[in-house]
Amino acid sequence: MRTALFRWMVPGLILLVSCSRTGRAAERRPNILLIFSDDHAAHAVGCYGSRINQTPNLDRLAKQGMRFANCLCTNALCGPSRAVVLTGKYSHRNGFLKNGDRFDGSQPTMAKLLQGAGYQTAIIGKWHLESDPTGFDYWNILIGQGPYYNPPMVENGTRRKYEGYTTDIITDVTLDFLKHKRQPDKPFLVMYQHKAPHREWQPDPKHFDLYKDDKIPEPENLFDDYSGRGKAARTQEMTIARHLNDLDLKLTPPKGLTDAQLAPWLAAYKEENEAFQKAGLERDALVRWRYQRYIKDYLRCIAAIDDNVGRVLDYLDESGLTDNTIVIYSSDQGFFLGDHGWFDKRFMYEESLRMPLMIRWPGTTKPGTVNHDLVSNLDFAETLLEVAGVAVPPDMQGRSLVPLLVGQAPGDWRQSHYYHYYEFPAVHSVPRHYGVRTARHKLIYFYQLNEWELYDLEKDPREMHNVYDEPRYAGVVRELKTELDRLRRQYQVPQDDSP
Repeated sequence: MRTALFRWMVPGLILLVSCSRTGRAAERRPNILLIFSDDHAAHAVGCYGSRINQTPNLDRLAKQGMRFANCLCTNALCGPSRAVVLTGKYSHRNGFLKNGDRFDGSQPTMAKLLQGAGYQTAIIGKWHLESDPTGFDYWNILIGQGPYYNPPMVENGTRRKYEGYTTDIITDVTLDFLKHKRQPDKPFLVMYQHKAPHREWQPDPKHFDLYKDDKIPEPENLFDDYSGRGKAARTQEMTIARHLNDLDLKLTPPKGLTDAQLAPWLAAYKEENEAFQKAGLERDALVRWRYQRYIKDYLRCIAAIDDNVGRVLDYLDESGLTDNTIVIYSSDQGFFLGDHGWFDKRFMYEESLRMPLMIRWPGTTKPGTVNHDLVSNLDFAETLLEVAGVAVPPDMQGRSLVPLLVGQAPGDWRQSHYYHYYEFPAVHSVPRHYGVRTARHKLIYFYQLNEWELYDLEKDPREMHNVYDEPRYAGVVRELKTELDRLRRQYQVPQDDSP
């Protein structure tokens, strides 16, 4: 619903929200805490059925709110996803197609609209959009990707240096804002955004021993040979076997550590590194060693996120803010955790396409619910605007999730999702592609290669068998190509980015 005045119908509850900035209506508007991480795959979250780690504080949000089983990104890359969240528009409409682009801060964003409606707005942590943030009363951001230790940050235009572990520091700054900089007479939007668990997966020293004596289960397709699939899968450069570097594998230490930080870092990795250098492992054993080194550090970084999310949730409880604060947890896209033998993201395959999304809305969303509709980061801006009682601009391209959150899914909810990846030639060598995903099928077009792939997700959830050329799927191909054309028209995708 794209009006500033509307009703939410919940069993036993009618909530009338006005965009008025004064009086009781303003007091009823909920605070919004959007927690965003980087490269956190849904299959590394406990409540999504992870078999490799536990995330008790993130699971807490799912138990107290709603978990979305099918949240899909529009473009599986850090900066583009963040631009979509801010604007509610696909990459080709907001102008940020690939990392290294510069976000046009003059365009409308949900932060600006909430700020204009009386919200106090803040963004803390990873920004990664090149230009300075606009629409925020307070911002304190990493420079570019930012390091895991001792990060320089820019606070409302002034550079500051912090010492410590970046995940902790981002949380410290967020808590300081909530405790000391928040205006109690205004609702707030706080975008609390982590760098972790982005490459090179450098853990907090207190987690160095986590999983040390464990063997993390390997994905079934760690040794995928890409048979039956096209050139894109065979020519990418994100394999655990060949493309992890010495910094990824902790064979060399990161730069920028103090002497006091370097000593425990070296001690934590010394024994394994010495054993590896002496072993002369054969190929399969080397891949397995690399996988264990990679995945343990990745999961250690997630453990720090989970700990720190717990700190913030505890503060909301202690301060009395919980009941009037919507808390959202998501990540900019998914990530390959050895699936297909890969790390990184970019591809439209499930592990990269799928985002974790949990939303806790006390008093409105039924605790412990799971939604299976197709939703997207394209919908975040519209959702937060409707929550605040702010009109959604007609040129935004997503849909508010509010009806889903109150258990009243519209009959015309989307049945398909459009995806488009642009960053090529570039790191990891994933060709440009677009495609359509439905509840059961996925059609991908690698248009620089003129290659099509079709997957039956019900029969082949790991996407190991491209059935595009199988006669029994000819009707599915026709239907999905028609739907793909319809979505490209609906989202006004230009035709000049094609062969």
